Amino acid sequence: MTTDKNLKGHAAVLAANIMWGLNAPIGKSLLNDLSALSVTTFRMVGAAICFWILSLFTPKEHVDHHDMVRLFFAALFAVVFNQGLFIFGLSLTSPIDASIVTTTMPIITLIVAAIYLKEPVTNKKVLGIFMGAMGALILIMSSQSGAAGGSGNMLGNLLCLISQFSFAIYLTVFRDLTQKYSPVTISKWLFVYASMCYIPFSYQGIARIDFTALPWENFLQIGYVIIFATFLSYICVMTGQRLLRPTIVSMYNYVQPIVATIVAVTLGMDTFGLSKDFAVLLVFGGVYFVTHSKSRAQLEAEKRMKETS
Repeated sequence: MTTDKNLKGHAAVLAANIMWGLNAPIGKSLLNDLSALSVTTFRMVGAAICFWILSLFTPKEHVDHHDMVRLFFAALFAVVFNQGLFIFGLSLTSPIDASIVTTTMPIITLIVAAIYLKEPVTNKKVLGIFMGAMGALILIMSSQSGAAGGSGNMLGNLLCLISQFSFAIYLTVFRDLTQKYSPVTISKWLFVYASMCYIPFSYQGIARIDFTALPWENFLQIGYVIIFATFLSYICVMTGQRLLRPTIVSMYNYVQPIVATIVAVTLGMDTFGLSKDFAVLLVFGGVYFVTHSKSRAQLEAEKRMKETS
């Protein structure tokens, strides 16, 4: 049963990161015609509507008043700062640079989990994160599209980095909420709060958009950002968050650069070679080591067994 739950958790988080990996090039293309603030607001409001509609078909859950307050702060870290700052950063930098920045997530999560959850920093965990980071960087640096993409903006890279730090805090500090409530209940409140934060600042800009002049590709891109890169991906990542440790969840961020490279190869913008094969092996080898590292509960259980034996 535990193995089945772990497999479900890994599959969910993998799916979420594949969708997020595709979001970087799609979102960057969308920002050519719309402002970052408008795109972010569409994302928040659209996802909130999707989750509230879905909640009509799921069992009702009562949320404690204390948890409603915590959900507001969870929304700030999981959505407002994380997704908002990433979109603003993406508007200033290149998708390749943004992908590089996402590889900092496991390292940040490892540090936050060690401080807040007292999770042990084991040799396997450090080795796995190092392997994953090296694999992702080799993959990006060996990409011809990455070489042609130019350098990103320093402020844009910094905003993307802060967004990763924000999500690491959410994964670690608010993990107990995902154990208490369903992903649908949590998500519908996260995105309602996030929408409330963005609408007052974006309303005038959105009102000035001439939607009849937008190309049809923009509507498809907006649909992808809302349905796949937000609605479905957040359901997946919260499902994984219920079943896996924060460090393991964050390790799957290394999948995003792989997805970006596969897209480049598929579109004929890049080719696959031995360096990329080696990079993919490093990434998934890193995920393996982190997955098989021992948690604090496992180490404490082993310690108790030694004391009693």
